[in-house]
Amino acid sequence: MGIIQGLQCAWELGVRKAVLQTDSKAAVELISSASSLHPHYQLVLQVRRLRERQWETEIEHVFREGNVAADFLASTGHSLPLGVHLISIPSPLLNFWLLYDLEGNQSPRLISSG
Repeated sequence: MGIIQGLQCAWELGVRKAVLQTDSKAAVELISSASSLHPHYQLVLQVRRLRERQWETEIEHVFREGNVAADFLASTGHSLPLGVHLISIPSPLLNFWLLYDLEGNQSPRLISSG
């Protein structure tokens, strides 16, 4: 649902060239290759219809460590009421993480073998 809401919000704000990044590799794969028999096909269809509008969109997978600002927003969003929340002026902490991401920094990714 976040991908749908993100695309709808971008369209309504007049964005006509958008790159949507998600840490869900499964969602990216589903959007590009789901068949009509998939249980979530109606959601995939909504995403595809949004992307068919007169604009350029890309949807790509990124690890959480590569988009710290988005991870920060996701973790702080749990304390907010259910719904869509638009941020017009980022907090100082969000500004810090946005700059961190813009500079190309990445947090170490922990991989367990067990």
